Amino acid sequence: MWYNNILETIGNTPLVRLNTITKDIPATVLAKIETTNPGNSIKDRMALKMIEVAEKNGQLKPGGTIIEGTSGNTGMGLAMAAIIKGYKCIFTTTDKQSKEKVDALRAFGAEVIVCPTNVEPEDPRSYYSVSSRLEREVPNSWKPNQYDNLANSLAHYEQTGPEIWEQTEGKITHLVVGVGTGGTISGAGKYLKEKNPAIKVWGIDTYGSVFKKYKETGILDKNEIYPYITEGIGEDFLPENVNFDVIDLFEKVTDKDAALMTRDIARKEGIFAGNSAGSAVAGLMQLKDQLKEGDLVVVIFHDHGSRYMGKMYNEDWLRERGFLKDEKLTAKSILAKKEKLEIVTVDCEKTIVEAINTMNALNISQIPVTQKGMVVGKLAEGDILRALMENPALKSSPVKEIMSATFPFVDLNTSIDKISALINKENSAVLVEDEQGNFDIITQYDIINAISA
Repeated sequence: MWYNNILETIGNTPLVRLNTITKDIPATVLAKIETTNPGNSIKDRMALKMIEVAEKNGQLKPGGTIIEGTSGNTGMGLAMAAIIKGYKCIFTTTDKQSKEKVDALRAFGAEVIVCPTNVEPEDPRSYYSVSSRLEREVPNSWKPNQYDNLANSLAHYEQTGPEIWEQTEGKITHLVVGVGTGGTISGAGKYLKEKNPAIKVWGIDTYGSVFKKYKETGILDKNEIYPYITEGIGEDFLPENVNFDVIDLFEKVTDKDAALMTRDIARKEGIFAGNSAGSAVAGLMQLKDQLKEGDLVVVIFHDHGSRYMGKMYNEDWLRERGFLKDEKLTAKSILAKKEKLEIVTVDCEKTIVEAINTMNALNISQIPVTQKGMVVGKLAEGDILRALMENPALKSSPVKEIMSATFPFVDLNTSIDKISALINKENSAVLVEDEQGNFDIITQYDIINAISA
């Protein structure tokens, strides 16, 4: 048996039991592994459905351009379908999204425009607004608008919901889904509740998003909105695809818990899933007291871990945000083992001769250069030698005329691996900034001393 094109392989994704993370839950917990779709995410389903409905309605015409605001996965599904069907794609996304997602879209030949995250949806710079403007400007274009296009929910009503019902032989008691556009939870949840109204549908939200409070109070509270790191779930507005009547409750999960659970799913279950899976499982664990023996829970694993290699699967990224603390040495622990010495600097307005005298007196080869107390560069023996060989008269000139780029800055949570990588021929040290804005310095000697201590 073979398929006529890659689009025919969308759907029929497996259910896999979780065993280790959920061992303290009396219920059976199954993950719906949507990473087996050809675009490695559940968004393949709704992307194709939106295109098919638009073709049928005459909104999308031959040779047209698909323009959409996307966090990456919907764009992947649209781009894949566009290749098969002969359309062009332009996508807008936010600077919060992982580089891997943007690179993947470009790999499919799509044009990608990255927009700022921390602006209102109505702001002309937002990825919603930019995509709407492009739709008006580009001839023969169509914007799917995954948030308000009900073909999104329809895809999951027709496909995802029936698959889950059949795979669980109608025994499912709870559906747990991270909510972004709302299409998955609303479509699949609607189908399952029609089959059995007793099924509970739980939506996982993130802090900084409006869904939970709106469900509980009917109030869209702008004070609930603030930037968050978690990808793929949460919104600062109410998409039409979110059917609050279908969703029984929302549970909020922190960025930290979502990120660490994403990592745990790979390490403890052997499933390489994305950030929204981490949120969904973390939310389920917060709600575990509402489950009992005999319950059958299905959790949607939306996308693949390869799209988060620079984030949730990067230990330095986790440490820099204070999400991960382990036994590996960090800038903070290296400084704790270091002898406390006053950091010597030279002001950028001092003369080169004065800097030479300071370096000679202290027997040091490099020195940070400051301007009004802020580090703005560094001065090394090599910089001085090259400058004076070319023009000996420069020794009376200010340091700022020959200084080079400053030492790299790191924060207290930066790992010893990253610090070591930053120390090279050009940089004999790194600068560490603490929460108060004060700085210290770490040299290769300090690293060796910390390891051997």
